[in-house]
Amino acid sequence: MQKRSKQVHEFAPVYDNHSKILILGTFPSVKSRENHFYYGHPQNRFWKVIASLMNEKMPETIEEKKWLLLSHGIAIWDVIASCDIAGSSDSSIKNVIPCDLMRIFGNCDIQAVFANGKTAEKLYNRYSLPVTGREIQVLPSTSPANAAYQMDRLLECWRCICSYTV
Repeated sequence: MQKRSKQVHEFAPVYDNHSKILILGTFPSVKSRENHFYYGHPQNRFWKVIASLMNEKMPETIEEKKWLLLSHGIAIWDVIASCDIAGSSDSSIKNVIPCDLMRIFGNCDIQAVFANGKTAEKLYNRYSLPVTGREIQVLPSTSPANAAYQMDRLLECWRCICSYTV
């Protein structure tokens, strides 16, 4: 197994005062850290899921990805601000310092919070729920490691976000 190293989340959350839902991941993958933006691994299906559910074209650039989210009232961030992690392995995460999610809750009318995967849900419940008091709904991870969920099944599960989006 790869050795853990101290990593710090280096890019800002995506939100504005029109955001209605918050989707949280755990911590950016190596590819996302290299690209300085969320869900940067080419096999991660997050952008395909969101574009499909919002009936939009697949975004390519960071600006297109931000537009896709913000134009539909979607905010994204991660639960973890810094941690010790081996590569991109969520199971290796130790020494968590959580993100200050009140930064978003204090500036938006967030109606629902969703976890992109069970690890994000677990970490949110441990570190953030006591501060925010906001329940989280878990959705199946869009990670390529979640091979149990093919695209059609992911879309079916993620469709619940549509009742909150604009």
